[in-house]
Amino acid sequence: MCGIAGIFHCGIPKPVDSERVRRMSDALAHRGPDGSGVWTGPGVGLGHRRLSIIDVAGSPQPMHSSDGRATIVFNGEIYNYRELRRELASEGAQFRTDGDTEVILAAWARWGVECLPRLHGMFAFALYDAHRRELLLARDRLGVKPLFMAHLSDGSLAFASELKGLLAHPLLRREADPLAVEDYLAWGYVPDHRSILKGVEKLPAGHYRVLRHESSPQPPVQWWDVDFTRRRSGSSADLSAELLHHMRQAVASRMVADVPLGAFLSGGVDSSSVVALMAESSRDPVKTCSIGFDVAALDETAYAEQVALRFGTDHRSRTVDPDDFSAVDRLATMFDEPFADASALPTWRVCQLARENVTVALSGDGADEAFAGYRRQIFHAREEQARAVLPAALRRPAFGALGAIWPKADWAPRPLRAKTTFQSLADDGAAGYARALGVVPPELRATLYTDRFAREIGDYRAEDPLVEMMRSAPARSGLDRAQYADLKFWLPGGILTKVDRTSMNVSLEAREPLLDHRLIEFAAQLPQRERIRGRQGKWLLKHTMRRYLPDDVLFRPKQGFVTPVAQWLRGPLAGEARAIASGARLARTGWFDEIRLSTIAEAHIAGRSDHSRLLWQLLMLDRSLDRLGISG
Repeated sequence: MCGIAGIFHCGIPKPVDSERVRRMSDALAHRGPDGSGVWTGPGVGLGHRRLSIIDVAGSPQPMHSSDGRATIVFNGEIYNYRELRRELASEGAQFRTDGDTEVILAAWARWGVECLPRLHGMFAFALYDAHRRELLLARDRLGVKPLFMAHLSDGSLAFASELKGLLAHPLLRREADPLAVEDYLAWGYVPDHRSILKGVEKLPAGHYRVLRHESSPQPPVQWWDVDFTRRRSGSSADLSAELLHHMRQAVASRMVADVPLGAFLSGGVDSSSVVALMAESSRDPVKTCSIGFDVAALDETAYAEQVALRFGTDHRSRTVDPDDFSAVDRLATMFDEPFADASALPTWRVCQLARENVTVALSGDGADEAFAGYRRQIFHAREEQARAVLPAALRRPAFGALGAIWPKADWAPRPLRAKTTFQSLADDGAAGYARALGVVPPELRATLYTDRFAREIGDYRAEDPLVEMMRSAPARSGLDRAQYADLKFWLPGGILTKVDRTSMNVSLEAREPLLDHRLIEFAAQLPQRERIRGRQGKWLLKHTMRRYLPDDVLFRPKQGFVTPVAQWLRGPLAGEARAIASGARLARTGWFDEIRLSTIAEAHIAGRSDHSRLLWQLLMLDRSLDRLGISG
């Protein structure tokens, strides 16, 4: 795992300052503390920071092809590089190293951009071909590894693994994009189609971009997508056997490393499944780790210890203080863009714990998106059944009226929290799911903005891109479309961003075997009854893993990392909540109605309402603006 950065002149190939590239790559030193390198040519400069995982003593970067034609900087892992190496060697390719980076160079020489579908793994790389005078930027299928880009005033395009690499370039403008603020308020993160800074883009997952000297920049091209339009046939037993084969293959391929390797173990279905299959294919005890809390309602370590004992892992756990709010500023620096998922704190802590013993850790991320494990997906499938029965002409006025008058009752038992359901049923499936996935609904966002900021946003609503994505998805059912949105929108912008930044902050490589693209493609073809039965999501996955895991692990309610943000904002962070409305950098932007924010903060602090998610979002936005030097 590494960090990459670079500069490319799309017009006249002007000289590139190597020190400028070095400063950009050195801003990513946490991603690669084991080595660094910079290379420049006419109109191009590439920088690299290395975390040594494969071929530890060799494979320095930037790396040149044996014929000197191509140069690459690469962040990620190619899990099938040995098979590709044998195939390429049989066709005459020669190799000087034992790593996967040189395999990408040889694959490019042999197949050009068609090499991308042959690469199994997680990656973002920049490859300059001197003969073609072009730069290839590419990102893996699901967006495990990030890549930021910015067009600068001197005609160049700068790129880096994280925004902080671009921030090291003196020509980068630091002007906030108001549409990104709208997106952030809706989702709790800035999705991949936007950046908090104007002029900055993210290369979308499963896309590549080719840039040429003396030619206008070309838009990204999609080279992979997940297709939900086909259905597998066969019995549950046959599908279960095929699923197990894919999972074993995915886990085994991600256990290849020349450094210590382990796994995160929460005691939930997904991480426990990964650990079970790691133990099955390993001669030595698997190194596992988990984070616990000294509050019983938040602690899952008993389940993790149960799984660790079952598979004889070398397990370590650590109890952390649930009032670990002191790292708020560290989070803002870690993510650059505002990021409001409070579980980033315990995720960072478990990464710190893992890094004490290993350099690579496998996680269980991706199964909920692929196999329909989220509660919202199950609710959406039921709502789609209701939509199929009730015509829109009846649903919209009836449920719209109920949604408008029904009180918002977050304190009530779940069956009585009907407001969101009514509002969702009044919409079509895509708009309803966007509402379920969002954090701050559009009606509430509209009350927060000043008139000036509302005019800047105009008619744009953060839900629009997601709704359009779902409506045009290669899918057959509402559940398909919901899962497509989770894989293409929620996963890269939210979950994978969280894991990448928190793991890379401590120079730990996180690998996600349940996001193997062959496994994802298989899951997308499963009949709906193999994904959801009754109120149970991930049905086939859980059924398959019953041979390994006990039912109290497989079928207990999903919990995940929980952070007591509501209590923080009524206690040690109450002053921070009040400052959001007046005094903080956020208040000076003129984006938000100060009186409205003050009313929300005081109601939460007094315990009259729970506005913790919104206040946490605003607090993290304030911290990010401070980190980026933005005042509006």
